[in-house]
Amino acid sequence: MTHINSKLVHLGRSSARESLAVNPPLVRASTTVFPTLAAFKSSYRGITFESPRYGRSGTSTAFELQTAMASICNTQTCIATSCGLSACAAVLSAYATPGSHLLIQKEVYGPTRALAENELRRIKAKIEYFDHVDELAQLITPQTSLIYLEVPASLSMKMLDIRAVTTMAQRHNIPVACDSTWGTPYFFDAHALGINISIHGATKYINGHSDTLLGLLTGSYEDLAKTRQWCEQFGSHAAPDACWMTLRGLRTLSVRMERHQENALHLAKYLQAQPQIKNVLFPALASDPGHHLWQQQFSGGAGPFTVELQPCSEACYEKFFDSLNLFALGTSWGGFESLVMPAIAHHLRSKQTLADEGRMVRLHIGLEDKDELCADLQQALALLGG
Repeated sequence: MTHINSKLVHLGRSSARESLAVNPPLVRASTTVFPTLAAFKSSYRGITFESPRYGRSGTSTAFELQTAMASICNTQTCIATSCGLSACAAVLSAYATPGSHLLIQKEVYGPTRALAENELRRIKAKIEYFDHVDELAQLITPQTSLIYLEVPASLSMKMLDIRAVTTMAQRHNIPVACDSTWGTPYFFDAHALGINISIHGATKYINGHSDTLLGLLTGSYEDLAKTRQWCEQFGSHAAPDACWMTLRGLRTLSVRMERHQENALHLAKYLQAQPQIKNVLFPALASDPGHHLWQQQFSGGAGPFTVELQPCSEACYEKFFDSLNLFALGTSWGGFESLVMPAIAHHLRSKQTLADEGRMVRLHIGLEDKDELCADLQQALALLGG
């Protein structure tokens, strides 16, 4: 099998054959038992998180998901963690040592940046942020241990020239990690662009049903060696139930992503024409400043994007959210349902009120009827005037 649609359906099902079932069984176990002492000893020579050893090392349920995900991402191996943030934390922490230097894209996921500021600096790792590729040449030092990206950038949806980053990193022998959650392996082939470690918040589209938390890391055995060691030492692992549910959700990734894209493009274009909207931040739109890079790096567009409203009061802003019916107000995205939330930078979320100018809204466009989603937004936007 070479096409991703076939891989999504057929991979990760080898353990199902013994039970004569379509789906592999859910194997829960804290203890793995062995028939002989030789088999017990042999288990400790296997690769952590890929062979039975102890419950924390995984069961066949996790192994099935990891094997499927590695193949779908066209790479060697995959490690499952408890959630998307734990996957981000594992990579950053594995490369952050006293005196090391990490270069992180400025507008990454807020909790990722908070981790870097609050934890990595505490252990005397040097953290620097960059906005553009042309800044990297001056920022890279002999101590630079990792370059960390998120494409598109969280909330701002800004694009970055990934190939330029990875080409420069390769010249300096620096690994590049990228939060690839938005594009998923269906729309974004991270490793083909030279990314060493691809981070997937599988809570989102890969599971697709808003009912579990999971993180997945893909790459070569060599590139994931430090992260694998960190996960083993710090007990970072995934529960078999989450792996089983995500393996189930993975089967329909392609059809769901196509529908998310169709709906998202329709609503983004609709919103561009509304007087209450100042700007739509969505690189899949031809008018977006990052559209050319998006065309080079992605084969499709996912459901989340951000809109900037025309100046409005806090009271009107609140009415907009409270009046929506099909869009539920909540954190996260990537499930079948449409969601909305204030697009407020992580470091500003504790503030009670924000300036009327520059109010932002993050939408996740789900699988509902696109015209009914437009109608829901229309009645909410009417409360803003304009």
